[in-house]
Amino acid sequence: MSWNSRVARVAPFRVMSLLETAQAREAAGHDVIHLEVGEPDFATPEPVVAAGHAALSAGHTRYTPAAGLPALREAIAGHYAEHFGATVDPARILVTPGASGALLLASQLLAGPGDRVLMADPNYPCNRHFMALAGAEVEAVPVGARSGWQLDADLVARHWRDDTRLAMLATPSNPTGHMLDAGQLAAVADTVKARGGELLVDEIYQGLCYDLEPLSVASITPDAFVVNSFSKYFGMTGWRLGWLLAPEAAVEPLTRLAQNVFLAASTPAQHAALAAFTPECREVLEARRLELGRRRDALLAGLSRLGLAPELPPQGAFYLWLDVSRVSRDSETFCRELLEEENVAITPGTDFALTDGEHHVRIAFTTGEARLEEAVSRLERFLARR
Repeated sequence: MSWNSRVARVAPFRVMSLLETAQAREAAGHDVIHLEVGEPDFATPEPVVAAGHAALSAGHTRYTPAAGLPALREAIAGHYAEHFGATVDPARILVTPGASGALLLASQLLAGPGDRVLMADPNYPCNRHFMALAGAEVEAVPVGARSGWQLDADLVARHWRDDTRLAMLATPSNPTGHMLDAGQLAAVADTVKARGGELLVDEIYQGLCYDLEPLSVASITPDAFVVNSFSKYFGMTGWRLGWLLAPEAAVEPLTRLAQNVFLAASTPAQHAALAAFTPECREVLEARRLELGRRRDALLAGLSRLGLAPELPPQGAFYLWLDVSRVSRDSETFCRELLEEENVAITPGTDFALTDGEHHVRIAFTTGEARLEEAVSRLERFLARR
């Protein structure tokens, strides 16, 4: 049988295969430390769970408008005003099935055959795969410590071509955890606007920041498209809920796309998410952010002892992008053998980087400090045998 040729441009997500192997080892009785998947060991905050139960009990199980529950769109707009000083019309917000739903809408609206999309390398692989499915060509621009592991204004200007339509940023980023500050974001926005292009910013780890204050490009320009999610900071991974903030002129075509692609996001999940913006839930979420910061510091201390700490510590998200070229030239083999020999599951850099991914791994500090310290001890033992 023959398939759409664009599907061949979507590479496997190796971490999912590694997760399956790790879970099989766990089922066989091995004590596996999971540092591979971007999902902390926190449950969804109780106020959100209670709101979900209440929504189901009240019979909130019918469709909402395609763009989302009006009350939730207003709550999201209020979140931008309260925490980022951005005035956002709720009409510019579309609630989607996860951030993936938002990225799907944005990619279908903004990218197509003949268009070139700029994004950083390394990056979350699905970002480039959505663009490839839309028929666009992705130019993955290698970044490193010099640019703070980000696609900055200078790189955008140097790589922009006549057929470039879109620049996509991620701040904080997956897999590196690095951020752009307000000045850097503004510079990229100005650079893209001067060239008549569009700017799409992945902010799904917004709020999970340790060294810089959380910010949004929405407080800098109303012209950017912004993808966000209830999965990461708000702890609602399995609820599959996100949103897309769009310029006013894009709302009508995006709504038409939403009507046809997924009709509407989950109604009970939308009602539950209203509780995510309450003071009692915010208190829980901030405590978890501080806990993740402590985990980051504990992991960095352990890796420093092994001489493996990164040059630039992650500023946000819950990942650490680690150069292992001193001990391995094949990150996939490195991760597989570490799992087989020491039952520590981390992710090969080849999932995220087209350039130099074989020399890097991603470690998710999504488990407690004691387990992270044990993981470092196992890693030390593993390295000592090489």
